[in-house]
Amino acid sequence: MNGALVGLTILVLGDSHMAGPSYLISSLHEALEARGAQVDSYGMCGASPNAWLYKTTVSCGTGERHGDQATQATNGKQEYTWQIAELLNKHHPNLVIVEAADAIGGYGSPELSKGWIFDQVHALATRIHASGAACVWVGPVYGDVNSPYHKADDRVRELSNFLAQSVAPCVYVDSLKFVTNPREWPTTDGQHLTSAGYRAWGADIANAVVSLKVQGQLK
Repeated sequence: MNGALVGLTILVLGDSHMAGPSYLISSLHEALEARGAQVDSYGMCGASPNAWLYKTTVSCGTGERHGDQATQATNGKQEYTWQIAELLNKHHPNLVIVEAADAIGGYGSPELSKGWIFDQVHALATRIHASGAACVWVGPVYGDVNSPYHKADDRVRELSNFLAQSVAPCVYVDSLKFVTNPREWPTTDGQHLTSAGYRAWGADIANAVVSLKVQGQLK
């Protein structure tokens, strides 16, 4: 599949799973580049979709990476958010990949806030689509309910199913289909994966993007 993404300029946006140097900003970024794409990646810890639409701050760090350059990351530091309009104007991508789910999952709360989730997901997806770029939205992976993140399997599945119905005009990539059981990719803290897990997740996302491109679904 090397060369399958030649000609694509890809902008990748994500939450904390994209903010750590050994997380998706490493594995996914490199997997997309290995398949021929030009890639610019940004991660903001704790960022909901709204954080890419309205100027605000995130309190636990950011990461960014461009092409074959090293990742620039801050950890546990308050930073202003990047804005989707500025990033689209700067990089002119023809594909945007959004990895955003955990920050809107409401883990530990009785109900999923569907109206609040839909409004911001739809706003970001339509803003990307209006730029002329194709859009892929990546859903959540499993975690551990017995952790500070309270990431219960049933809530993760509920969130994934709701996002699948809400991200249009983006195309949804269901990360739960990449594993055969919820504990297949262990976490380090109940939410963030081990390095091996991030390598597997990044490769699976990149392969899904290749499949969508081959099938003509990235429009």
